[in-house]
Amino acid sequence: MSNFISTTKLHNTRVILIGGTSGIGFAVARASLEHGASIILASSSPEKVQTAIEKLKALYPEEPYISRIAGKPCDLSNDETIEDNIVSLFKYATAKDLFGASGGAGAGDDIVPINHIVFTAGTVPRNLPATDPGVDVAYIRSLNTVRFIGGALVAKHAPTYLPSPASASSSITYTSGGLISRPRPGMALGIAGGGSVEGLARGLAVDLAPVRVNVVSLGPVKTELFDLFGDEKTVEGILESFGKETLLGSVGAPGDAAETYLGLMRDNFVTGTIVRSDGGFALKKF
Repeated sequence: MSNFISTTKLHNTRVILIGGTSGIGFAVARASLEHGASIILASSSPEKVQTAIEKLKALYPEEPYISRIAGKPCDLSNDETIEDNIVSLFKYATAKDLFGASGGAGAGDDIVPINHIVFTAGTVPRNLPATDPGVDVAYIRSLNTVRFIGGALVAKHAPTYLPSPASASSSITYTSGGLISRPRPGMALGIAGGGSVEGLARGLAVDLAPVRVNVVSLGPVKTELFDLFGDEKTVEGILESFGKETLLGSVGAPGDAAETYLGLMRDNFVTGTIVRSDGGFALKKF
């Protein structure tokens, strides 16, 4: 076991997954658990957190998995409470008794630090063109509260709860989308939100070094979000249409995208980078 160079890198670490109760975040949670990490799921919905925990425990009912699963609600949509909620999440995730006596990498006298933070949370607001009469300050803010403001405040407080001294074995990984590279008409404001996350991450890679900060830029991936578009037949048609916009001719699976996040956590020499998991979406012509 001591000669392994890859599969044990996440052993005895703690990973927070903000947005980890569904879709790609849930897939990253599964992959992290399988690679030996203790995971903390975070979502705005207490019900989603509990459901995701129960689902994971059903998928992985044996030790050592079942005792390494935890979660806490963390609403990032309210300007008045967002920062307090983030601090509360960090305090919960670093409690020494959260996973029993197992501790974690870099455990100290007061806390067991977080080793990796994966941020996949976001909202699905109605899309308005920049010139639409309905666009106002409140609307623009709603596009950025969770992804950008939430992401920035996570970075503000993360150093307090990461291992000390800081090292490249810790990371923060954010999420953006392929439309930043292939803008569509009428989507400028939504695209700008994703672009701001990429700029934030590059700046944080400089400010927080040697802690590593990266972004996964996603193409079309089949998640529960597609259920919002209608019945099964409608969703199948939408997925087929999205698939035609990739070089691979299909949409991605959450488990495949999760591999990118896993790699960014384990590669101690990558930072300030935007890594695509998009099936060639950014290269395919309209």
